[in-house]
Amino acid sequence: MAIKQIKYIAFYSNDFIGSQNRQMAISATNKIDYICSAFRRNNYEVELISPSWTNNQRGYYKGEVINAIEGVFLRIFASFGAKNKIQRICKYIFSLFQLLLYLLFNTKKGEPIVVYHSISLSLPIRIVKHLKKIKLILEVEEIYQDIQSHSKYMTKSEYKLFESADSFIFSTELLNNSINKANKPYIIINGTYQVEEDRKCKFNDDKIHVVYAGTFDPRKGGALAAAAVAEYLPKNYHIHIIGFGSKDDTSILLKKIDELSKNTEATITYDGLFSGEAYIRFLQKCDIGLSTQTPEAAYNETSFPSKILSYMANGLRVVSVRIKTIEISTVGQEVYYYDEPNPKAIASTITSIDLSESYNSREIIRRLNLNFTENIKKLLEE
Repeated sequence: MAIKQIKYIAFYSNDFIGSQNRQMAISATNKIDYICSAFRRNNYEVELISPSWTNNQRGYYKGEVINAIEGVFLRIFASFGAKNKIQRICKYIFSLFQLLLYLLFNTKKGEPIVVYHSISLSLPIRIVKHLKKIKLILEVEEIYQDIQSHSKYMTKSEYKLFESADSFIFSTELLNNSINKANKPYIIINGTYQVEEDRKCKFNDDKIHVVYAGTFDPRKGGALAAAAVAEYLPKNYHIHIIGFGSKDDTSILLKKIDELSKNTEATITYDGLFSGEAYIRFLQKCDIGLSTQTPEAAYNETSFPSKILSYMANGLRVVSVRIKTIEISTVGQEVYYYDEPNPKAIASTITSIDLSESYNSREIIRRLNLNFTENIKKLLEE
């Protein structure tokens, strides 16, 4: 079978260029890697084009093409360090201009190109779409206006990019309802459908281990809400908090854990930040995963908590606040919900789970992986 090519544009970095400190988001990187693997399963060779600039304050970094993994070639552009606002603006423009020139000279009419949605990419991608008549497949994880306010120009630019797309890859069905008014072709991918095989590792201390993995940002509320649950759990439960946050956010969380530990029967610990194999093994030691973000946040209407799939891929049961985007998702019926966003209600849902009941979340993720692989092939070939 002949190898086909696909261009995939996203802000991306990896260990090969780690010292360059290129702009990226860890959560986005994981999903980009997964989608690249889906392209490969469909016999596509992937050119992953990253306009990511360096976040270093000094130095010049040349553009290059790196063989990231078999069948995936990472193209990065030249970038330079910047110390002040004017230099940073020049740095952004320099990266995006290189992307624009490369696409203008290296794309064909009707060529399918997948773009990971970013407001920064809107103008160059729309120019290429207009001049080269590419088939634009836009991957949309969230509407940035739902997360933080932007200028009128940026808001307009975001929606113009939505309008210019020929088809979509959405993270939720609600995003499709909100954006895809013209009923263009689309597929849904809630997160990474990458099953992690059982490492056969447990704490083996006769306790039920509950983990919250994610941000400590108090605006999202997840870590603090998870910690507070310990007050309402019996002594055979252990709440683990793992993840990341600013120095201040981490300090607030540690203080909260210290206060709670003095008055709870259940155990509560902050266990640090894990990645890679260490992260997988820690999750698999636990029994239940928590998705405890603030329910009234605007982004909950259109974004899907990726941690839910991470928990399920590692065999955990999942407890989540009841949010429509989760309920109507492909895994919605497998989640244990609480309706009131308070520690007592969360604890009640946790203790209601019978761990002796049959449960195979890995099989669900395997099925979703097969479905997505088939769906992305159809979208590319339409």
